[in-house]
Amino acid sequence: MRSLSVVRSRVNLHTMPTSAGYEVRENTNYSWDGRLRGNTPFTVLQHTISGRGSLRYENRDIKIHAGETLLVIIPHNHRYWLEKGDRWEYFWISMNGIDALRIHETVLNAHGPVLKLKSKTIDRLANCTLRLLKGEAETPGAASAIAYEAAMHLHDDVFGPSDRVLKEQNSITRTMEHIAANLGADLSVDVLASVAGLSRAHFSRSFASMTGLPPAEYVQQRRMRRAARLLTANREMSIKEIAALCGMPENNYFSKVFRKAYGISPTEFRTNGMYASADK
Repeated sequence: MRSLSVVRSRVNLHTMPTSAGYEVRENTNYSWDGRLRGNTPFTVLQHTISGRGSLRYENRDIKIHAGETLLVIIPHNHRYWLEKGDRWEYFWISMNGIDALRIHETVLNAHGPVLKLKSKTIDRLANCTLRLLKGEAETPGAASAIAYEAAMHLHDDVFGPSDRVLKEQNSITRTMEHIAANLGADLSVDVLASVAGLSRAHFSRSFASMTGLPPAEYVQQRRMRRAARLLTANREMSIKEIAALCGMPENNYFSKVFRKAYGISPTEFRTNGMYASADK
């Protein structure tokens, strides 16, 4: 165990560590009552590495197993302890301050005192604990930064995007890359939904939510930007060739779409050299 002693700041820092450590408990002397630890509010974030502990939280009895993380705020009606015959290996960070209490209270209200965090979050919390144990909190600001980092890792795990959302975002990003590399090919919504691996309706909703544009409109915008670049940078290339490279082999349709985007025809655009302003 390491109790942290840092120089007090001249201003109130909203997240500060108070203790951190690693322990293995094997006797029943280990017992903490949340009503008997003083009146100064602080939080305890304690991850079980192996074994198990016991928690009574607002008259509910809960077992805390390996891989689970305990979160409590003091003062509060709870008690955690070691039953006879049990063994409890864990690391913890305790902290106080307005932000630490606010964030941890929000997590408690949403998910209760026992959390199943992602493995990468546990690794990051362990890293924060180790840095505190190694004495990296030499100043109030350094100590606050580590504690706040730990609080944010917890926040992102509990309230950040789910694995499903991240997978969906990756699918849309992959589709956007496909569009950029294949502007002259078939980029219908059905084709793009297949690239994303999503249903047409789901893809259209997700794409619009992430990019701010429906898929067809996004594709058309990217094609017009490419056309504008080609018109000014490749003057030896015919407008018909440029239209084909932008996925619009019909000259009349290409000209109509281009005029709608830039207010003038492709020929006038090339003559006036307007790409610099059109691409802004």
